[in-house]
Amino acid sequence: MGIGFLTYVSVELSAHSKASMEAFERAMLASPEVTECHVVTGVTEYSLRVETVDIEAYKRFHAEVLGTLPQVTSISSSVVMNSPKNERV
Repeated sequence: MGIGFLTYVSVELSAHSKASMEAFERAMLASPEVTECHVVTGVTEYSLRVETVDIEAYKRFHAEVLGTLPQVTSISSSVVMNSPKNERV
């Protein structure tokens, strides 16, 4: 598939309104890089699994998708370096 770069991303929104959440979720549904999008408890509202070809492709997604959404106030990325256990495959 050409996917070799995996990042887990935590996203915080500026507003907790239904409209804000729906707009964010629509954007994630339209983004092929986002393979999972979960509403979570804690400091952030969303946890994303983002799969791209490489770090350059992830940087484009970060800047051109997440970075353009007005309701997004915080993005925290965790790059996967290795997966000693992965039952998804």
